[in-house]
Amino acid sequence: MGLDSPDDAGVYKLNSEIALIQTLDFLTPITDSPYEFGQIAAANSLSDVYAMGGEPITVMNIVCFPNNILSEDILAETLRGGLDKINESGAVLVGGHSVDDQEFKYGLSVTGIVHPDKVKTNSAAATGDAIILTKPVGTGIMSTAIKAKLATPENIKESVAVMSMLNKTAAEVMSQFNVNACTDVTGFGLVGHLLEMAKGSKKDITLFTQKVPMLNNVLDFARMGMVPAGAHKNRSFFKELTHIDEAVDRAVVDLIFDPQTSGGLLISLNKKDAGTCVEKMKIKGIKAWIVGEITGESDKGFLRLI
Repeated sequence: MGLDSPDDAGVYKLNSEIALIQTLDFLTPITDSPYEFGQIAAANSLSDVYAMGGEPITVMNIVCFPNNILSEDILAETLRGGLDKINESGAVLVGGHSVDDQEFKYGLSVTGIVHPDKVKTNSAAATGDAIILTKPVGTGIMSTAIKAKLATPENIKESVAVMSMLNKTAAEVMSQFNVNACTDVTGFGLVGHLLEMAKGSKKDITLFTQKVPMLNNVLDFARMGMVPAGAHKNRSFFKELTHIDEAVDRAVVDLIFDPQTSGGLLISLNKKDAGTCVEKMKIKGIKAWIVGEITGESDKGFLRLI
């Protein structure tokens, strides 16, 4: 599984028992705390392995750092934050590479493993499936509000906690069920990643916008215009395959197109199992919500927002 399918990571089968999952990602800073930035960037990079149903085993650091502008203490704190998340995941840091760059960037190259029969793709959703989301949305809009100095300390704390939380436990609970498809929510926003699932599976998906979880106060910030350019780009790019009901609040629409950093898992599974899956996640400390359903067949894949 590689360039021929727009999935979350590449998968290479080694034998009948083991397949490798490979991915990489890196970010520019999105918080004033280098330690928090390291945690968020690492969680974001590790997420794609969880979205494929796998377990991360090794990682390598990717660093672009402006030595003539920023203190090395900033880099050290960033790497410490990343290492703490790597250790939490159970993976091992085995190396990495750094270059002198005028813009600070940090992330990970991650290798994971999975049984070849247990790979979760974003292209096998079945008609009648329910769709579960495991993190609230709104981190892009919240980041814009933070830059505008409108967000409260409580807003910032919640946003950082959501972005730095690993999808590890959610993936472990997911593995107990017959999941048909899975992906995670990142730069294309909730709509974009649902559409990837719809197109890959050749299905129609209905999203229940009133059931989509959001960060506290983020809807107010959306109404104030704190919407990043990426949200508008996502809406323009995906508009031909998306129908938005007239009753849906415009600010809610902005949130659903909002690009996310280290978002939650989108899980498609049989409707009869969805409630039990959500309850098991809550027992494990993971908030999860049923936000949509697979409603039928489609040649191209289509998404309805109601």
